[in-house]
Amino acid sequence: MPTTLADLTTLRLGGPAKHVVTATSSEQIVSALCRADELGKPSLVVGGGSNLVVSDTGWPGVVVLIRTEGIASTRVGDLVTVTVQAGEVWDTVVATSVRNGWSGLAAMSGIPGRTGATPIQNVGAYGSEVADVISSLSVYDRETREVSSWSPAQCGFGFRTSAFKHTDRYVVLSVTFSLTVSPLAPPVRYAEVARRLGIEVGEVAPSADVRDTVLELRRSKGMLLDADDHDTWSVGSFFVNPFVAPDAVPDGCPHWTVDGQVKLSAAWLIENAGFTKGYGTKKVAVSSKHTLALTNRGGASTAQLLDLAREIRAGVEARFGVRLRPEARLAGVEL
Repeated sequence: MPTTLADLTTLRLGGPAKHVVTATSSEQIVSALCRADELGKPSLVVGGGSNLVVSDTGWPGVVVLIRTEGIASTRVGDLVTVTVQAGEVWDTVVATSVRNGWSGLAAMSGIPGRTGATPIQNVGAYGSEVADVISSLSVYDRETREVSSWSPAQCGFGFRTSAFKHTDRYVVLSVTFSLTVSPLAPPVRYAEVARRLGIEVGEVAPSADVRDTVLELRRSKGMLLDADDHDTWSVGSFFVNPFVAPDAVPDGCPHWTVDGQVKLSAAWLIENAGFTKGYGTKKVAVSSKHTLALTNRGGASTAQLLDLAREIRAGVEARFGVRLRPEARLAGVEL
């Protein structure tokens, strides 16, 4: 039986994959992509499939599964350099860092997916993002067919974005992090995490406690993968928090100033436009735990999920004049 993308994505949606290559080394990743490019076949790079929305018709070319493994560390004084292969499960990396007393990743516990995907949209949570701790990356350039080391400055990191996000030209092969040797996490920046830890924002707590607290929070919002919980059959936050001009903030909408721009809560916009938790049909619906997650309730299609996303986007724009854009990667489909 042919592999379907539904088997490879957390949404459990997507049609057949005609040809799948499982790459367990960086050399195999490069070789598979070179071969596909030489033959003129479209290629789709898949890690954990946790941010991927694929057409019901599937993928017509080559699917390259990133399954490289390896975590190597070098300590100098109170600093440790940790190089992680792209196919390592991200939360395994975070758990390893906490266990070894490497400070810097605990607030990003429970984020699904593989490590190579984390720089692409500069993933983060609860006041932390990977751009805070990345020191270099190994990157394959499909145009020049060269592998090179990138500095953080080359990556163009921004809020949930990077130089990698809107192009298929580059593939991350490994990521190197610069962490501190300490049992304590960096200062807690997120009010809800601080409250649950019994500390003030800006104070510190043990990394193990921060990890436990973040995992508990993510579980309560349906953001920890669970095959038995349809609220986790999603890509996490489907829409990204939008930026607007300071005079365009809707009354009552939570907002933050980031690099001189005003960021709005997409979850608030969605809910206050009438799309409350559980809104939808028997097959696709807004999560019952988190307004930003659009979920497959079982037996759904990608087309049905995108219809719901379009309805929500149109409703928010009509109500608030703000157009939401997807955080998820769309493959073979458009919103």
